Amino acid sequence: MNILITGANGLLGVHAVKQLVAQHQVHALVHSAPLEPVAGVTYHVIDLSGDWSTESLPSALDAVIHLAQSSRFREFPEQAMDVFGVNVASTARLLDYARISGARHFILASSGGVYGAGDGAFKENSLIPHHGQLGYYLGSKLCAEVLAQNYSSLMNVAVLRFFFMYGEGQKRSMLVPRLIDNVMAGQPITLQGCDGIKINPIHVSDAVAALEHCLKLEGSHTFNVAGAQVLSLRDIAGIIGEAVGRTPVFKVEEVEPRHLIANIDALSESLIAPRVPFAQGILELIP
Repeated sequence: MNILITGANGLLGVHAVKQLVAQHQVHALVHSAPLEPVAGVTYHVIDLSGDWSTESLPSALDAVIHLAQSSRFREFPEQAMDVFGVNVASTARLLDYARISGARHFILASSGGVYGAGDGAFKENSLIPHHGQLGYYLGSKLCAEVLAQNYSSLMNVAVLRFFFMYGEGQKRSMLVPRLIDNVMAGQPITLQGCDGIKINPIHVSDAVAALEHCLKLEGSHTFNVAGAQVLSLRDIAGIIGEAVGRTPVFKVEEVEPRHLIANIDALSESLIAPRVPFAQGILELIP
């Protein structure tokens, strides 16, 4: 296949490009040239937050994989237009480009955060909170989903809602690397309630496997992409503590925890069953 993938310098993008290039022709969109480019990949430096063009991109494609997200997602409202440009406007432009270039597949990376929070495991058809409750970043992700789903009569559209992905090369500011650093430094980890929130994080290799399987699917689908283990924040810190030889320090807040757990029945039945245990996956993130 001839594949275009955005966000190719990000955690999922880097690992996906390395996997896909073994069997496909890969064009990778990046905000800046990678320090360690992957052999065989054609890179295109494009700022998706600005007024960009598809003129330099291939005229014919089999698949577009849109993984890019704005790095300014925490800076609302000052960087609202950056977030909109990458998450919404670029999605619209890439969908039109996919149509014109004859692509049969469009894969969109979204977020499990669009469900909000709750006590049970969210299914793909679970009720989405009122849009005004999501916040600007998650609202932009939901907007992108709506745009993509409107192309389902023209191509195979897969929306992947990722939950707390982690893995080698991830920024230390993200949840799992940040927890590792805090445990190692003896910094307290704040818990909502006795055990903290519950989540089911997924290792990046499992996320890449799910992404790759989408290229074989016909029809349009939405999948939760999360791990098989449901863990509380206390559980996660304990597993990290065992791996690094430190006892975690906790600060408990007397508030109701806001769990974010994915039901992964559809993922396991149609794409892949996650294989990497959390205790194994975190080892590559320990300095």
